[in-house]
Amino acid sequence: MEERLVREMMQRGRDFLKSRDTAELEKNGSDYKSDQELKKPQPPLVKPPMTENRIDLPRDFENLELEDNLYQLLVKRKSSRVYTQEGMSLLQLSFLLWATQGIKSIRGKSYATIRTAPCGGARHPFETYLLVRQVEGLLPGAYHYLPMTHQLELLSPMEDREALADLMDLSLCGQRWAAKGNVVFYWSFVPYRSEWRYGIYAHRMIMADMGHVGENLYLACAALGLGTCGIGAYDQKLCDKTFGLDGEEEFTLYTQSVGTVKAEDESKEKAFYSFVEEQGL
Repeated sequence: MEERLVREMMQRGRDFLKSRDTAELEKNGSDYKSDQELKKPQPPLVKPPMTENRIDLPRDFENLELEDNLYQLLVKRKSSRVYTQEGMSLLQLSFLLWATQGIKSIRGKSYATIRTAPCGGARHPFETYLLVRQVEGLLPGAYHYLPMTHQLELLSPMEDREALADLMDLSLCGQRWAAKGNVVFYWSFVPYRSEWRYGIYAHRMIMADMGHVGENLYLACAALGLGTCGIGAYDQKLCDKTFGLDGEEEFTLYTQSVGTVKAEDESKEKAFYSFVEEQGL
């Protein structure tokens, strides 16, 4: 790719992250109104169930051995890419789902959901999907989280564990280590939930809101003694196809692997960055 095109693409990325241009707004958009301001009906707060295969998730989180010292959580929080492939309990997964997108209350009759992670305008435009490989009480396969009822719905079982690992691998652009985790989280973005309120200004802050969700998963995993790693490299079309997303009104935005870990594997973790010492960086 020629350098000029690379620089243009980089500049477009930088411009996307900048705050809105007030001078341009005064010139061309001073009369702009969002759909909320135009009194158009707001979109649903969550995606409706996609199947009838629903599983109630346990909520007796008091039975979990959780690290609750904030300082210790911040010290322990890190990316983990080496997993022991031991079992994870359904209660642990339930806690991770609640910690990232759990609903604590509803604002008004049905105006907004107040969740465990912050989000601009409480729009919460994300849906949570999973590829589960090894979780007690769950069949391996693809799942969708229903936050209103704190349930999982099974979208498609995958009895062939090797095929499931291959799908994880391919969906994450060849990062085979992630396929050794117990589960991979895939978050989608439903644009109009935010666009309804913020219109043309909805998109830049979505990246920060997605980061809030991902960090909650990091801290929740640290509290449980599990490992996780945020992954920005994924096959957009394959991820969308896997969970039945149309790729326009809903599409994959971020992924994160989760698995069991042990302290003895710290040297294997360091091997991922052996190039730093090898190249004298």
